Amino acid sequence: MVVAGFAETRTQSQQLASVLGCDWVGIDVHRFPDGESRVTVPLGLYDDVIVHRSLDLPNDKLVELALAAETLRSEGCRRLLLVAPYLCYMRQDTAFHPGEAVSQRIIGRWLGYYFDGLITVDPHLHRVARLDEVVPLAALASLSAAPLFGHHLAARSDRPLLLGPDAESRQWVEAIANESGSPWAVANKRRIGDHEVELTLPEKLPRASSVILVDDVVSTGCTLAELARQLAGRGVERLEVWVTHALFLEGALERLHESGVTEVLSTDSVTHSSNGIPLAGLLATAVRDLIEGSLSCHRMGH
Repeated sequence: MVVAGFAETRTQSQQLASVLGCDWVGIDVHRFPDGESRVTVPLGLYDDVIVHRSLDLPNDKLVELALAAETLRSEGCRRLLLVAPYLCYMRQDTAFHPGEAVSQRIIGRWLGYYFDGLITVDPHLHRVARLDEVVPLAALASLSAAPLFGHHLAARSDRPLLLGPDAESRQWVEAIANESGSPWAVANKRRIGDHEVELTLPEKLPRASSVILVDDVVSTGCTLAELARQLAGRGVERLEVWVTHALFLEGALERLHESGVTEVLSTDSVTHSSNGIPLAGLLATAVRDLIEGSLSCHRMGH
């Protein structure tokens, strides 16, 4: 078994290899001026290869991942397991207008073609309850970072209020609360557009001087910034944001700080200055379970 990683998450993939006690190798990517990529994989990998790559900024990464997987297979790799802590294109799970591509289903089948197994963390699923409804593989692991955040909070002396921005965030907020003993609540959200939301705080919001806003993904930061502004207006003195996937598009972090957020904590699923919760141990356990258990040698479509 060997872990193969890409440059943008070299540290994370090397940490995974260290926890697993196996070798690490790099997959080299060179991008030409015309936008094409040259992908070079290491040779001599004939057993199980754990390909580690988070799929933020996905379009180039997906093409490069396909090139790497096909080449590894042609060079003699027996089984390919993808560890994608952040899994892209999970939001679009239905066609809201005629002619829209249901990208969740398409990308799920695509990954199922190239890999024998998949491990991810807190996938952004809405109307679909389970990952096996999206990716046609028997060897799947959908993990949650909530217990890691819960342990982190339990080690603190204070017990701030945990607040999620919407009903979908309840699963993470409640799980962290159960691990740490902190109070929790969930706001109501109505999305108006890509950058505009309408938020309503719970009617019986517990009084707290310190609040941690919890979500699975932050991209623009608009939702949590609006929530932070409302809480600051109610006299909350300390505001933090805890998030699994710190996508943080340009201006998002500044938007949060301007709204009163003083600290941001994320897992290292996507490389960012806020990374403080490493995923290597969680991912390594899932890798061992799939390799030693249900991971099949069968390749979809072949």
